[in-house]
Amino acid sequence: MLDRIGRDDEGDGEDGTRVGRVMGAIRRRIGGRTLAPGAKLPSIRGFAKVMAVSTSTVVEAYDRLAAEGLIQSRPGSGFYVAGHLPPLSLAEIGPKLDRVVDPFWVSRQSLEAGADTLTPGCGWLPAAWMPQDELRRSLRQLTRADDTVLADYGTPLGLPPLRQLLSRRMAERGIPASPDQIMLTESGTQAIDLLCRFLIEPGDTVLVDDPCYFNFLALLRAHRVKVVGVPYTATGPDIALFAEALTEHQPRLYITNSALHNPTGATLSPATAHRLLKLAEQSGLTIIEDDIFADFEPEPAPRLSAFDGLDRVIHIGSFSKTLSAAARCGFIAARPDWIEGLIDLKIATSFGGNPVSAELVLNILKDGTYRKHIATLRDRLSRATGETNRKLQGLGLKPFLEPRGGMFLWCELPDGLDAADVARRALADKIVLAPGNVFSVSQTATRFLRFNVAQSSDPRVFAAVERAMRG
Repeated sequence: MLDRIGRDDEGDGEDGTRVGRVMGAIRRRIGGRTLAPGAKLPSIRGFAKVMAVSTSTVVEAYDRLAAEGLIQSRPGSGFYVAGHLPPLSLAEIGPKLDRVVDPFWVSRQSLEAGADTLTPGCGWLPAAWMPQDELRRSLRQLTRADDTVLADYGTPLGLPPLRQLLSRRMAERGIPASPDQIMLTESGTQAIDLLCRFLIEPGDTVLVDDPCYFNFLALLRAHRVKVVGVPYTATGPDIALFAEALTEHQPRLYITNSALHNPTGATLSPATAHRLLKLAEQSGLTIIEDDIFADFEPEPAPRLSAFDGLDRVIHIGSFSKTLSAAARCGFIAARPDWIEGLIDLKIATSFGGNPVSAELVLNILKDGTYRKHIATLRDRLSRATGETNRKLQGLGLKPFLEPRGGMFLWCELPDGLDAADVARRALADKIVLAPGNVFSVSQTATRFLRFNVAQSSDPRVFAAVERAMRG
């Protein structure tokens, strides 16, 4: 315990002093719930050795924490965590990061950006790219809906006609899911949160791609699990290293994108998919396949859930990226016995479904306008990808690969440049970028930036990036 605290917090001082460093180490353990109410703190002598400071430094740190009411002194026994805890602080769990390169910072800046701020680092399409006329038409239809749709709880499983339509759509991709194997959620994020609550316990190990979507890391941090990254290649996770991680860490869960991987834009190959599923079967691993970018694909790529038949693979999706982020509607497709457990969990955490959003999405999907909208989006994204790629390469950035579709370009900066530094400088020009290390468990994506091509049409983006690269 002592060694772990010392390693986790080495060099993290609250005020740049040794006392501040010791206080920060204890405060982070308490904020992250590693030290629970009533737990005894490390001895002064023992902790001084671990933190490589004098005993007087630890005494002063403990005295200050006691004055704040965070810990209590028991004469003749030592120091203990107070009987109450402050609210959980996700920012205090894990490494202390500069807010410019913190996933929460990227999300907050993108979500709260004013009209004069450009967000090529965000993960969604501009509002003008969404089917506004169709959304308004569907909203008008909702004004004539039954009173129960507008005022009552929805069923926890979700609107039956929409689940039937989703079942048919998944069948087109080879995924066998009856309507009763599909549960609607508020979003893809809620789907992953429910599945984490259902499948894992604090302290379990979860595999992710390295790099991966940074909100996977934020969610897993909230669930208090150990996160292990496996390097991601142009055809999927590095299978040899994946096998090593299974043997060494014995994870319960693996979360990934099979198609149009976020942030790299890569696509899982059939050979990698088969080898991955074989390893999962041998080790008893469960896989969550996040497929929210499926409709951006020009041609369907292999799906783990199609090969697996929804046995140990759980398939999730959402319409936030292609239809509306305001109309929160996602789904989970899984084996029937798991859906039963998830229904109970959904009732416990959010009670009923959201019939208004479900009806709005159904109205747009069922009349054919959505397919036309998606075809237009694919063409528009293809053009934007080519144009953005050309401009970035002109600045000396190198794409990781040429994606088959979607909105992301994962680009490497020239030698000697740090993406976090570039992002800090670009922020002064009101440009929000997404530095590579927010996506990387191992913090090895220092020279990478993820660009959203749909949010990169303004020339100010490239002018700001060029200035930021010059320093």
